[in-house]
Amino acid sequence: QVQLVESGGGLVQTGGSLRLSCAASGRTFSTYTMGWFRQAPGKERELVAALRWSDGNTNYADSVKGRFTISRDNAKNTVYLQMNALKPEDTAIYYCAADPSGHGRFASWGQGTQVTVSS
Repeated sequence: QVQLVESGGGLVQTGGSLRLSCAASGRTFSTYTMGWFRQAPGKERELVAALRWSDGNTNYADSVKGRFTISRDNAKNTVYLQMNALKPEDTAIYYCAADPSGHGRFASWGQGTQVTVSS
């Protein structure tokens, strides 16, 4: 059973940086796609960034391109989301998710971590 545990959220000022971590366990993730999602109050959940574990291929939402970077550490089975130049509109709960299919079906989710960007 896949377990995902996020950490690294917090309160930061506009323009600041945070790095989120997602520790994954329970499977071999070499065939998985990992994603970071976020959900702000009153808004739908959106995919922020995704990474294909096998080759490190990445994709980003337009709203975060150039500011956020998703990466992985194979030895630690951990996925990261480095967030720079943060804006108040980045405020949300951020979730890590795992897709074993490679087709956008994220079946396993972490508990979420709050990111708040003050203006």
